[in-house]
Amino acid sequence: MKPCSSSFIATILFVLLLNNQLATADTLDQSNGHYQKVLNAYVKDGLFDYSGLKSDPKDLNQYLEQTASISKETFDGWSRNEQLAFLINLYNAQTLNLVAENYPVKSIKDIAGDSGGPWEQPIVTLFGEKLTLKSLENEVIRKNYPEPRIHFVLVCAAVGCPKLINEPYKPEILDKQLEIQTNVFLKDSDKNSIDTNNKILLLSPIFDWYKEDFILQSGSVIEFVNPYFGNEVSGEFKIEHTNYDWTLNDISSKKN
Repeated sequence: MKPCSSSFIATILFVLLLNNQLATADTLDQSNGHYQKVLNAYVKDGLFDYSGLKSDPKDLNQYLEQTASISKETFDGWSRNEQLAFLINLYNAQTLNLVAENYPVKSIKDIAGDSGGPWEQPIVTLFGEKLTLKSLENEVIRKNYPEPRIHFVLVCAAVGCPKLINEPYKPEILDKQLEIQTNVFLKDSDKNSIDTNNKILLLSPIFDWYKEDFILQSGSVIEFVNPYFGNEVSGEFKIEHTNYDWTLNDISSKKN
């Protein structure tokens, strides 16, 4: 038996290395390590340090490179919670990246005003295609996952939106995270409150913009929110909507 030539061995090693790289390219660190570092470093009390992220975007860039590498075949092999947690994290991370790249701004609505606004930019890479944030939310998440509590975890970088938490959304505790953030949002008196004397329910405009999602889940907006208000709300209540604050959820605004 003749010994293997050095060129043959080199070829085998190259093929093994290439296969390993291809396998790695289509896997996601399910602990979301890079994204976790971003949230740990820059989230405080629901606000975000966009200046800090802009000066050091390495971890966020690496996370978005990972998410962009996931194939549709790999994604389809995941559980529902794994898919939904992945999409929520992707939406929020891409929003942070968009704002950081355009920082400083006073509002996310100041971005790309001449080309349809921030939610119409094809900035999200998913399964090899470019999507807008609007498409990711409406055509991917809302269309395929009828879960109204997503509206309290998808963060649009505004004071009026749900607060960022300092950890990624995780498949194994996703339902708990969704429930906690829904409760936190509804208990925020700047956004939602109940006037039992006058039978008025003051709710965030989110309940108007996406009311069909809450109706599909619970039959009505009132039936959806009622448990979060101690079951004190009935059909006799009139719904009014609070003002939505589009000011950037920037940590520097708290310092000033």
